[in-house]
Amino acid sequence: MKIIGSFLVCYFILTIASAQQTNIYNPSANAADDISAAIKKAKEEHKFVLIQGGGNWCKWCVEFYNVCKADNKLDSMINANFIWYHLNYSKENKNLDLFAKYNYPQRFGFPVFIILNEKGERIHTQNSEYLEDGKSSYDKKKVFSFLEMWSPKAMDPTKY
Repeated sequence: MKIIGSFLVCYFILTIASAQQTNIYNPSANAADDISAAIKKAKEEHKFVLIQGGGNWCKWCVEFYNVCKADNKLDSMINANFIWYHLNYSKENKNLDLFAKYNYPQRFGFPVFIILNEKGERIHTQNSEYLEDGKSSYDKKKVFSFLEMWSPKAMDPTKY
């Protein structure tokens, strides 16, 4: 009986752990169509597109998503200013044509951030290393500043 009980406990722990895995990237998505739709939506809503390149395999990619979603200030900043798209890079689908279109941002590692204006023009590529806290997560102040400095309001020429 103890063996069966131990097996059931292990089974439930593994089931719970796998259910908590964050899958923010879709390897089977048609990323070109998705980004076109994001650009269209950004134009309608007067926002920019924040492309986060990476994959579900990437600890830092998932960490960035979790940090932004868990922090109301960061989540609000993203929702108010960006259409957030997760561009997959994995063994199943590397989306090399799209990464080439944006001048090979994967050279910075993952995650990498690409900001498109509402016309779909790339206006910035951000190496995520500069947003880290130096330990195992992201510095919320650095992330907020990055998002704020590349928001549509910051890029509005009438402000200067």
